[in-house]
Amino acid sequence: MDFSLTDDQVAFRQTARQFALKELKPHAAEWDRNSHFPIDVIKKTGDLGFLGLYTNPDYGGLGLPRLDSAIIFEELAWGDTSVASYMSIHNMVAWMIGEYGSAALCEQYIPKMVSGEWLGSYCLTEAGAGSDAASLRTKADKQGDYYVLNGEKAFISGAGETDVLVVMARTGGSGPKGVSAFVVDAHSDGIEYGKNEQKMGWKAQPTRTISFKDVKVPAANLIGEEGQGFRIAMKGLDGGRINIGICAVGTAQAALETATNYVKERSQFGSPIAELQSVQFKLADMLTQTITARQMLYLASSKVDENDPQASAYCAMAKRLSTDLSFDVANEALQLHGGYGYLNEYPLERHVRDLRVHQILEGTNEIMRVIISRQLLQDDGLSNLR
Repeated sequence: MDFSLTDDQVAFRQTARQFALKELKPHAAEWDRNSHFPIDVIKKTGDLGFLGLYTNPDYGGLGLPRLDSAIIFEELAWGDTSVASYMSIHNMVAWMIGEYGSAALCEQYIPKMVSGEWLGSYCLTEAGAGSDAASLRTKADKQGDYYVLNGEKAFISGAGETDVLVVMARTGGSGPKGVSAFVVDAHSDGIEYGKNEQKMGWKAQPTRTISFKDVKVPAANLIGEEGQGFRIAMKGLDGGRINIGICAVGTAQAALETATNYVKERSQFGSPIAELQSVQFKLADMLTQTITARQMLYLASSKVDENDPQASAYCAMAKRLSTDLSFDVANEALQLHGGYGYLNEYPLERHVRDLRVHQILEGTNEIMRVIISRQLLQDDGLSNLR
């Protein structure tokens, strides 16, 4: 088993790091303070292919493996967690259309999405259907050549600033088999956006509710077939959990680097605090946690790339572990800074705020444990997860 990166993967990582160093990291604090969504900077990444990393290459996407994409997302998150996390959501939207949409739908949307001309939002969550996504109530009624969409989505990243929505709506009876997926023009008549939510973190991307009132969606904008929406959503969330996990790791890496440099410079009682064994042990644990999280995500990525039947369980394990460990690393980095870590002048408090939501979205870490345990308790579950 070879754990080393290929030449292409190293090149992707270097390109992403250079972009993050130049375009993201210097502005991350300002974007956070002003709740600014840097659309112009995000669109620049289209020239690098970063807005269609694993999207169908027949329509301009790079078609990369999930592992290669994860390597890129980590470096972008090292520069700015909030922006990189939004980009991962945009990539998921483009992938869903490219993977399950008709050729006409792909031709209409994907080239503009991978170039950055159009940005996307993913609309699954509802106020009463968070962890229980199969109970969503937004409806799409077929009327001739159109579906008429009514309902409301909550906590939608990028909402109000994006152009393309992938919306999960009910076309049939209750439960997951009654859910279908649609591509919706974000500027359609009948769509209203709520206020930009004031969040603890992720301030460099807007989060709003979206209300749909008699929104007409062409029947051709159905992704896949009626009743396949929930399955498509769950497949998307496997990759989404890798993305959110690896963005957390990129942030943990940034926090670890900041803390390491700080303890070398900070002196107490006549010597740098890096010489204290208690500090050295803490750094050792933080490095171990960061690498452990990264490697677990690499494993989950490879399971998705190989279409392993246990991929969902591995993605759940990787998401749970990586987001918990990364939050702990950033929190310890803040602690090593003492009072300075609590100040907005330093990046640690932003890292802690940004990382907290990673333990909630794309399925809470409690739901990840449900997914893992269900798979484990099946016949031969333990042997299949070795």
